[in-house]
Amino acid sequence: MGENKSLLIKDAMTYGFIMGIFWVVKYLFFIFSGSASILNYVYILLTLAVPFFAYHLTKKYKEEIGGEISFFHAWRFGTMIYFFAALIVSLEHFVFYQFIAPPNFLPNVINQAIDTLKNTNVNTEVIESVSNMNFSPIHMAIQGIFNNIFYGIVLSIPVAALLCRNNASGAITQKSQEE
Repeated sequence: MGENKSLLIKDAMTYGFIMGIFWVVKYLFFIFSGSASILNYVYILLTLAVPFFAYHLTKKYKEEIGGEISFFHAWRFGTMIYFFAALIVSLEHFVFYQFIAPPNFLPNVINQAIDTLKNTNVNTEVIESVSNMNFSPIHMAIQGIFNNIFYGIVLSIPVAALLCRNNASGAITQKSQEE
């Protein structure tokens, strides 16, 4: 079965939008976790659920295209879902860092990171380079996009592998019920 690239992109955008909305809701729990610590636990649980959600979306896509898909196709689809979701949630990240977070939020986070690096005996060059960094809300939003894409690249590997675990050729197929 040939790969329909326009359907791949269209569905990746659609499912990426769905995952992006999930991430927006998830990030709201992070934003409000300062007022109620239970919200931080909800945020962590939702974060742990992201790969399972990506598995579900990729499996749904596999069924939509006829139940047959290669490992690389499934991996690429998963990576694209993370990409489009990252674009959606980056808007919320920017709004948070620009308008909601206290003015000293980013400097405090950097200082905490530097203290942690010092306590773990990291090379002084690394500590100096971190302390010289100047983070702005747009930098944080863009960094979030890159981080989420990286997580998508990595986490889409086991998702694609799970979907094709019963097929030695590497293609994801539904077992035929004809026999």
